[in-house]
Amino acid sequence: FSKLLRYTLDKHGLQQVRIIASDRLWEPISFVLLLDSELHGVVDVIGAHYPGTKTVPNALLTKKKLWSSEDYSTFNDEVGAGCWARILNQNYVNGNMTSTIAWNLVASYYEELPFGRCGLMTAQEPWSGHYKVEAPIWITAHTTQFAQPGWSYLQVDGHLEGGGSFVALTDGRGNLTIIVETMTHNHSQCIRPPLPHFSVTPQRATFYLKGSFYMVETLQVWHSRLGFESGNSSLFQQLHPVKVWKGSFSLDLNVDEVYTLTTLKTGQKCGCPEPPPPQPFPSNYKDDFNIRNPPFSEAPNFADQTGVFEYFINASDPGDHVFTLRQVVVQRPITWASDADQTISLIGNFQWVNMTVTCDIYIEKQRDGGVFVAGRVDNGGIYVRRTKGVFFWIFADGTYRVTGDLAGEEILMKGLSGVRDNAWHTLTLNIQGTSASGLLNGYPLWENVTISKPSNGWAAIGTRSFEFAQFDNFHVE
Repeated sequence: FSKLLRYTLDKHGLQQVRIIASDRLWEPISFVLLLDSELHGVVDVIGAHYPGTKTVPNALLTKKKLWSSEDYSTFNDEVGAGCWARILNQNYVNGNMTSTIAWNLVASYYEELPFGRCGLMTAQEPWSGHYKVEAPIWITAHTTQFAQPGWSYLQVDGHLEGGGSFVALTDGRGNLTIIVETMTHNHSQCIRPPLPHFSVTPQRATFYLKGSFYMVETLQVWHSRLGFESGNSSLFQQLHPVKVWKGSFSLDLNVDEVYTLTTLKTGQKCGCPEPPPPQPFPSNYKDDFNIRNPPFSEAPNFADQTGVFEYFINASDPGDHVFTLRQVVVQRPITWASDADQTISLIGNFQWVNMTVTCDIYIEKQRDGGVFVAGRVDNGGIYVRRTKGVFFWIFADGTYRVTGDLAGEEILMKGLSGVRDNAWHTLTLNIQGTSASGLLNGYPLWENVTISKPSNGWAAIGTRSFEFAQFDNFHVE
C-alpha cells in the first residue's frame, strides 16, 4: 500500500508529501523495512503511538526518522503537564524520537464525553467564549518557542544523575537551546502506557559547552515549577540570564521543574486579556439554521458523534424550510472505534434532568428511513454504540418507537404515527422526573412512559441509519 501511495503522490506532483508508517507499534513495520528495500525507499518516518519513550533495535537499524506520532491524551492538569514535560524530552533521550505529537491540541468538546479535557488547553464553551490556557501549553512553550522544525538534536546522553533529563538543540548557525526536566514519577504519568517506577531527587547539574558553543557567554533562562504540594505552580517565567564561564555553568535543580536555557532572546509569555467567565449552556436554546452564507459547515454547539450534520439549502422547499440542518453521510465509514450504526449529534448540558426537546424533521429515505430526537443522552465518542437515553423515533413506514438506547433494542413504547418520508413533521419530547411523553405536530402521540435511567444527559438528534435526513427549528428548554 505504501508503494502504491508513493507512486500515486509522485504522479500527481506531490513529491514533497512524505509517508509515515505505521502509526501503531514499532513492529512489524521496522522489521519489514529492513527486509524490503523498495518499501524502505518510500517510507520516510517510522511513527509509533504512545511508545512510552522507548523504541526497538530494528527501528534504530532502519536509520529512519522516528516519531511519536500520537502521544499525551492526558487530562490537562498539572500531572498532564508533567507527563508532557517528561515525554517531550525523554522520547528523544530514551527513544531517539525527534517529533512528539499530542492528541489533542485543544479540548473543544463537551467535557463529559470520553477524553474530557485531554487537550493541551481547554475551550469547551463556545456559547460563553470562556477558555483556559492550561499548564501543558506553557510546558510546550519551553521547547517550541526556542526550537523550530529544521533544528537538530545534539547527540548527548541526556540522563541527569539525580533523575530527569535534558536535550540540546541547535539551528546549525550558532544558536543553542537546552531543555531540562525533573519530573517525578507520580507527577508525570500519562494516560498510557504504564510508567515503570523511577526516582528523581534535588541535584546540582553542571553543563559543559564544547566546540562552537565554547564561546557562548550568557544563556537566557525560562523556568516552570509544577506545584503539587503547594497547589501553586509557576509557569514559564523568565529568570536572570546564566553566565557561562569557560564553557560551563551549573544549575540547582529541584523536582518537578522545567528549565530552558537558550541563546535566543525571542521568548515571550503573552499578557492576553482574561477570557469571559464560564457559563452553563443556555437553559432555553433555539436554532432555526437560517444562515444564507454560513462561515462553516456545522451548526454551533452541536457535537456530531456518528455521522455529519451540516447546514443545507433545501432549494426545493417553497416555504419555511429552505435553510435546514442535514445529516449527509450515507455510507458507513471505515471506523476506528466501535461507532454506532445510527447517526447522532449531541447538544446542551450533560447535567440536564428535565427537558423539552422540539424539532421539525424530514425523513428522506423511503421505506426504512427514520429519525429521532432524544434527551438524557449519556455518552458518545468511542462509547457511542452503548449510549443510553430517551429516544423518540419516527419511521418512514408510519410507525414510531420510544427506546432507552441509541441501538433501539430497549423498547419502552411503540405504535403507529402515520408519518411518511418527504414531509415535514414536528417532534416534541418531554422528560420530567421519571416520566416521558411525546407529541407529533403538537398533538399527544404517547405519554406516561416510565424512565428509570439515565438520570441526566444531553439533548440529541439523529437518524436510524447512514441516510439523508433534515432537521429544522431545533429548540431545547
